[in-house]
Amino acid sequence: MTTDFRSILETFPNPYPQRDYSVETICPEFTSLCPKTGQPDFGTLTITYVPDQLCYELKSLKMYLQAYRNHGAFYEHVTNLILDDMVAVTQPRSMKIIGAFTPRGGIRTNVVVEYTKPASK
Repeated sequence: MTTDFRSILETFPNPYPQRDYSVETICPEFTSLCPKTGQPDFGTLTITYVPDQLCYELKSLKMYLQAYRNHGAFYEHVTNLILDDMVAVTQPRSMKIIGAFTPRGGIRTNVVVEYTKPASK
């Protein structure tokens, strides 16, 4: 299943582009579907980034994440896909996403993905 939820994300100009600072957003109600069983997967996403010129708008982030509610994807895929979309839209100096998924069958999974902007030449 191909999905393009990226267009849901909105940005605004970074009010302090001259300064490195981090923004942490915790999304405790993330849901997607297990592609094998069709059962819902629940987790907490923690998005931490150092913005460059743009910041993401929180309402659009909420709508973007809600779009995954009926999307079937393994934890690893969905966490990396969200990072790819967030980086494409905001072009941050760095970004880290931790997907802490609730236990299923006695096993808890955390997926950590990171991006660092390449140094300018």
